Amino acid sequence: MKVLASYLKPYTGIIGWTTFVKFFAAMMDLLIPSILARIIDDAVPTGQPMMIYRWGGAMVLCALLSISTNIYANRLAAETSGKVTRTLRHDLFAKFGSLSMAQMDEISLSSAVSRLTTDTYNINQFLNRTQRMGVRAPILLIGGLVMTLTLDRRLTLVLVTVLPFISLIIYGITRKSVPLYTKQQGVLDRMVRVMQENISGVRIIKALNKTAYEQDRFDGVSGELADTAETAGRVAALSNPLTSLTLNLGLTLVVLVGGFLVNKGLSTTGSIIAFLNYFLIILQAMMGITRIFIMTSRGAASAQRVAQVLLMPEDLARRKAGSPAGDAHIAFDHVSFSYNKVENNLENISFRLEKGQTLGVLGATGSGKSTLVNLLLRFYDPDAGRVLINGQDIRAIPPEELRSRVGVVFQQDFLMADTIGENIRYFRDIPQSLVEAAARDAQAEEFILDTKDGYEHQVAQKGNNLSGGQRQRLMIARALAGQPELLVLDDASSALDYRTDAALRKALGTRYEKVTKVIIAQRISSLRHADHILMLEDGHAAAYGTHEELMATSPHYREIAQMQMGAEGGQHV
Repeated sequence: MKVLASYLKPYTGIIGWTTFVKFFAAMMDLLIPSILARIIDDAVPTGQPMMIYRWGGAMVLCALLSISTNIYANRLAAETSGKVTRTLRHDLFAKFGSLSMAQMDEISLSSAVSRLTTDTYNINQFLNRTQRMGVRAPILLIGGLVMTLTLDRRLTLVLVTVLPFISLIIYGITRKSVPLYTKQQGVLDRMVRVMQENISGVRIIKALNKTAYEQDRFDGVSGELADTAETAGRVAALSNPLTSLTLNLGLTLVVLVGGFLVNKGLSTTGSIIAFLNYFLIILQAMMGITRIFIMTSRGAASAQRVAQVLLMPEDLARRKAGSPAGDAHIAFDHVSFSYNKVENNLENISFRLEKGQTLGVLGATGSGKSTLVNLLLRFYDPDAGRVLINGQDIRAIPPEELRSRVGVVFQQDFLMADTIGENIRYFRDIPQSLVEAAARDAQAEEFILDTKDGYEHQVAQKGNNLSGGQRQRLMIARALAGQPELLVLDDASSALDYRTDAALRKALGTRYEKVTKVIIAQRISSLRHADHILMLEDGHAAAYGTHEELMATSPHYREIAQMQMGAEGGQHV
C-alpha cells in the first residue's frame, strides 16, 4: 500500500476536496431526521401549516443538496481513481519492459498479463469505492451516533452495544478473505497461461486432434478458479447478513426500549422516529464500511502483486567502464551461465571476433545456442566470465546503447498487424530507401512487390497471411534496416530454400562486410564460409575453428557435414 500511496500523493488536493464535498453531503443526510423530529414534535401539535411547509422545504433542500453534491463527488472520485490507475498501469508496463529476462521468468507472462489487467482494475475499484463510500460511511456512522446522543442517550447505549459485535464480524471476514483473494489471483494467472497456450497453439491442437484434451485442461483450471472465487465469495457474503442481523436485532431493541420510554413519558414520538431513521442511516453506513473492507481485501491483494513488480531491484546493474581488454569487436571470455543456478547451460565458452568477421554456431537442440545470444544481448548476465564489445565489459554499456548497435532475428520472432513497410521499420526513423534496400538484401523484395499494395500490404496478426519463409525474410529485413554493427541471426533462415539462403549469405557477405555477424543455423552450408565456427554440445564448446579445420579435427562435425552435404562432406559444395 505504500507504493499506492506514492501514486495518490499528486492528487492530495483533489482527494481532500472530494472528502470535503462528501462530508457536506453526509451532513445534509444527517440533518433530515432531526428536521423530521421537529415537524412531528413541534410543528404538527401547533396545527400551523406554514411551519410544516418551512421545515418540509428544509428537508427537501437538504435532500437535493445531498444528491447533487454526492453526484459531483462521485464523479471526482471516478476521475481521480482513473488517473491514478492509468499512471500505475503505465509504470507497471514500463517496469515489465525494463526487467531482466530472469525476472520475467520469475513472474511469468501470464502473471504479467493479469497484473496489468485484473489487478490494476481491482485497484481502480478500490480507489473509487473508497473515495465514494470510504469517506461517506464513517461520517454517517459517527455523525449518526452523535445525533442519537442528542436525541436520547439511553437508546444510544442500546445501539453502542451492537457495534463491537459488528467490528468483530468485519475483522474476521477481512482476515479470512485477503489470502483467498490472493490465491484467486494466482489461479487466474494459470488460467491466462492456459488460454494463451491454446490461442497460440491452436493449429497444432487441431492438427493433433487434442481439442477435447485442451478443453478438459481449461475446464480444470477454470473450475479451480471458480471454486476459489466461490470460497472467497462465500466468506465475503457472510458480512452483509451477519451485519444486518446484528443491526436489526439492535433495531428491535431500540423499538422495544423506545416504546417503553414513550409510555413512561420519558421520550417523544418524534425523537423515537428520528432515532429509528438515524439507526437506518447507521445501518447503511455499517453495510458500506463492510463493502469497503471487502473491496480493500481485493485491492490489498492486487496492490501487493503490483508492488512486487514495481519494487523489483535492477537485476542487470551497470558497472563502471574500465580500460579496454583487447581490441576484438566481440569476445566471450570464459563465460559460464545457468538459468536455474544448479546446472550450467553454458560452460567456459571463449571466442573472439574482429569487426566484420562471422561466427557460425552449430549444435543440437538444447546445446546452448540461444543462451549464447541471450548473453550477447544482455538479457541475462553471465555467472562467470565476461562478454566484451570493443574490449568493454557489456555490463558497463547502457542497455539502450548496446541494443541500438545490434540487429537481431530470434527463432520465435513476431510480426505486427500492420503494413510490410512498418513491420520492417518498426517505428524507427528509417527512410523508405533503407527499408527497400534491407528488403532487397533479405531477399524479400520479390514477394513484396508481387503483392497488390507492395510495402503498404497489410500483414495479418503474427504474419498468418505469409509463409514461414516470407516471415523470416521480413524479420531479417527489419534487423538489416537499422544498419547494425552486430547482426545476430538465431536460426533465422531455417524456412528458406537453399537458393534463397545462398543469395542471402552472398548479400550479407558483400554488402555487410563491415558488420560482425553471429549466425546460428542447423545447416552447415549456411555456416561453412564463416570465419569461425563454434560447435556446442550440452553447453560446452565441442569444437571451434574454420570449416576446413573442423572437417579435419572434429569427427562429429565431419559426420554432420557428410549427412547434410553428401559423402564428400561438403568439400565441393
